[in-house]
Amino acid sequence: MKLIYLDHSATTPVHPEVLEAMKPYFSDRFGNASSLHQAGRIARDAVESARQKIADYLKCEPKEVIFTSGGTESDNLALFGTARANRSKGTHIITSKIEHHAVLNTCNQLEKDGFEITYLPVDKDGIVIIDEFKKAIKPQTILISIMHANNETGVVQPIEQIGKIAREHKIIFHTDAVQTMGKLKIELDKLPVDLLSFSGHKIYGPKGIGGLFIRKGTKIIPTQFGGHHEFKRRAGTENVPGIVGLAKAMEITHTNLESENKRLSALRDRLETGLIQKIEDIQVNGSRFKRLPNLLNISFNYVEGEGIILNLDSYGICVSSGSACTSESLEPSHVLSAMGLTPEIAHCSVRFSLGKDNTESDIDFTMECMVKVIKKLREMSPLYRKKS
Repeated sequence: MKLIYLDHSATTPVHPEVLEAMKPYFSDRFGNASSLHQAGRIARDAVESARQKIADYLKCEPKEVIFTSGGTESDNLALFGTARANRSKGTHIITSKIEHHAVLNTCNQLEKDGFEITYLPVDKDGIVIIDEFKKAIKPQTILISIMHANNETGVVQPIEQIGKIAREHKIIFHTDAVQTMGKLKIELDKLPVDLLSFSGHKIYGPKGIGGLFIRKGTKIIPTQFGGHHEFKRRAGTENVPGIVGLAKAMEITHTNLESENKRLSALRDRLETGLIQKIEDIQVNGSRFKRLPNLLNISFNYVEGEGIILNLDSYGICVSSGSACTSESLEPSHVLSAMGLTPEIAHCSVRFSLGKDNTESDIDFTMECMVKVIKKLREMSPLYRKKS
């Protein structure tokens, strides 16, 4: 049975070229990048070369790129580091109700530490309401954290507009760009953000590596302590193979960005159109205009999303009911709930996220299987029988 993987927003396979670039740093180039001898210098050169490449792709300075263990650590460092460093200026932070839990749970902890958090609402399309954002700003607001694009719906947020307003009020602005890196053009010499999180395993790089852009002049303190690594902002021996792999993954995704986006959006539209035509009582969740090219979130009324996932898995098709980080939760999606969906409809949702190896035949086979799966599950559903 062929595996059809449609869960690239959860993680991606490591690109063969990325793996090849990493291999030497697991073997003969194994040195600690902080060591002064020859083996250490070779590792240090690899780290700094990767940092320069990433900075070039992102249009920023190399010293503004900090390597971390992934998106979650980057979000934690951005929020904890800036909130605690700027506490003397104020204790109010603005975020949104649809953020990844790496941001939401960090904000929950900051509330316990005495910070006031405003959680902005979104409209029915899943977009942060700018007027509510403007109203939320206070003299004591020190930090804003709004994601670049949502990980469940793919809806792109108006961060250029938010960033401009943040700058007018001299408020630090962080964005979680884990889902947009490698899919949207990110040019930090133009984008008005002070901190930006990204991760390797979402762009065909390895797991366990990520980064945080910290704009020069942004006041931030470390959240873990040890040596003087990463310009004294993130202690810990550098993950040299991971850093090399991250840079290579960014090179590949940036090189192919426009052509791949065009291909993926065509496949996504093929899937969306086909499902709407073939299956009744479904709805697309989130804006169909301001979204990532590879992501589609649909609710199939009267059936559980988990049931769909398990049945599709029997055909070799991998999809998700939302964020992989909350897959064991029985609660409805906080993102879809914030958009106004009822718990019943939210529980019926499925996320399809496409990637580099998906083809038209994959999409067509998925549609065929979806028709069978929804028919089967609805025949078992008392809600659907009652509706019929």
